[in-house]
Amino acid sequence: QVQLAESGGGSVQAGESLRLSCVASLRAFANYAMGWFRQAPGKEREFVAAIFATEYYGASFEGRFTISRDNAKNTLYLQMNSLKPEATAVYYCAQYSGGTYTSPGAYNHWGQGTQVTVSS
Repeated sequence: QVQLAESGGGSVQAGESLRLSCVASLRAFANYAMGWFRQAPGKEREFVAAIFATEYYGASFEGRFTISRDNAKNTLYLQMNSLKPEATAVYYCAQYSGGTYTSPGAYNHWGQGTQVTVSS
């Protein structure tokens, strides 16, 4: 059974940075594309970034957020810089299984999420 466990969320001030981590219980982790999504209260789950052989970002995040991975540690990261209050949400990592990578339906395993709160 695949398990994904996010960590690194917290409460920060606007302009500060956070790095989220996601440890995956996946054999051959390096063979899987992975993604980050976020969901704010009352809103749909939103694509943040995905990592294949290259990285892809949602339009709102490129330049401030960086997705990366350490295959030796089975860990996915999301570095978030210059955070704004509108970044407040629960952030999820997910394993890509096929389809449009910006769609939550393209991912078949999800973590429990980690809360990020940005105050002004």
